[in-house]
Amino acid sequence: MGLTLAQAGQMADQMLSELQSRSGLVTKGLDYYKGVHPLRFASDSFRKHFAKQYAGFSDNWVLPVADAPVERLTVTGVKAAGETRNHADLWAVWQRNGLDADSQLGFLGSGYGARSYVLVWGDPDDEETPEVTFEDARQAIVAYFPGSRRKRLAGLKSWQDGQRVYATLYLADEVWKLERAVSAEPPKSAAVQSVEELANDFGLRDTGDAPNPQPNPMGVVPMVELPNRPLLADDPISDVSGVIAMQDAINLLWSQLFTASDFASFPQRLILGAEAPRTPILDKSGQVIGERPVDLDKFSVDRILWIEGENAKSAAWPAANLAAYTEVIEVAVGHIAAQTRTPQHYLIGKMANLSGDALVQAEVGLVKKAQEKQLWFGVALREAFRLIALARGEDKLARGLAGGQMLWADAESRNQAQAADALLKLRQIGFPFEWLALRYGLSPTEVADLVRMRAEEAELDPAAQILGVRPHDPMAPDGQATDQAAAHVSVDQLLSAVSTP
Repeated sequence: MGLTLAQAGQMADQMLSELQSRSGLVTKGLDYYKGVHPLRFASDSFRKHFAKQYAGFSDNWVLPVADAPVERLTVTGVKAAGETRNHADLWAVWQRNGLDADSQLGFLGSGYGARSYVLVWGDPDDEETPEVTFEDARQAIVAYFPGSRRKRLAGLKSWQDGQRVYATLYLADEVWKLERAVSAEPPKSAAVQSVEELANDFGLRDTGDAPNPQPNPMGVVPMVELPNRPLLADDPISDVSGVIAMQDAINLLWSQLFTASDFASFPQRLILGAEAPRTPILDKSGQVIGERPVDLDKFSVDRILWIEGENAKSAAWPAANLAAYTEVIEVAVGHIAAQTRTPQHYLIGKMANLSGDALVQAEVGLVKKAQEKQLWFGVALREAFRLIALARGEDKLARGLAGGQMLWADAESRNQAQAADALLKLRQIGFPFEWLALRYGLSPTEVADLVRMRAEEAELDPAAQILGVRPHDPMAPDGQATDQAAAHVSVDQLLSAVSTP
């Protein structure tokens, strides 16, 4: 049974309230990712004298921490249960929506904001290509049935345009398009503004001739959450939440280093046992009528030293040791690397004379981190592909995708020569060519093109023609690659076939 407008508005209000409570952390993570860091000060006196001087400064380590795993998250396809190859039609929908690029934005959003979302909805102008978009965690939210982390109750997409707040509430059986005015009064606080907006009831948005609410033909909530580092009984965790405190400390250390370099980076001279030099003040007739302190900056410019007094003597103190600051900063960056499983050569930028195996070993933590993300994001993306199938009216395919598998590019960086040598050994023990090509890093589309090229080459192979080896389409389920048949042809068989009249 459908909801009333009041019930739909109340549900949208509650979900929007939760969305607003999350937005602060998402915005903070995004600001730190972009290098917008409020400088923290160790003392009020330091803040008083240097707050303006270092406003806007940041040494941004949050950005490489968030980017590092995303570089190793590349979706290459999806397989339904019982299938052995990528589903070409669904992959075409993925590409026509530009998701080979936008998926990276979604993964990054989950990295700094703890979660992102995928929204799937049919396109009335193209029934074969539903619209699929990744959504920011400040504009989208999914509510789950009590006691479940997967069964979705509702989804909400909300945004503000001028003085209007718009919301689309997605339920399993219907979709509500709502709007309401934003309070024009200056907000007293964020909490008060939230209460005032909730008091302003949602109304139906003008949808022209389309019904509002409109039925949901998919039968499920068409929005899926991509959680980052999910927990059993708590909110997911962003990749940068634990980095922010250390990032603040690093920025403070740099500000202190800059201050020390300005005031104490050179040896300093001082005079002991003498009064500060003073110069007489003369009237128009040349009579001394007073005296004033000498501008000491003039001595540093003119390089003149004036010492007067029986006990006067000079002294000096050495330049400040600025390396003490940089050493602490390097330790702090090392802590960030260890806590986030980011290889130190990603952060420090120093490369020692290490072997390829040593570099691979140094990246094991990052590879495992990326593989964990492939697991959790893969569950959500598999559900997104199921929604695509439902939007296309392919219920049988949707059931197969529920137990299917996401295809990812290898998260490990490999030397091409080493990778080719390893794949050759696997080929020698019987691994099929298509599996090896995928393992090498080619996308399913590239593999399909490659095996067809091999079939075309086999048709022109004179040895295959002489021996009567019929080339098959390697993509056919019962086909055998031509090179597999030709691999069993010995030189004696070839010579025998050539000499036969």
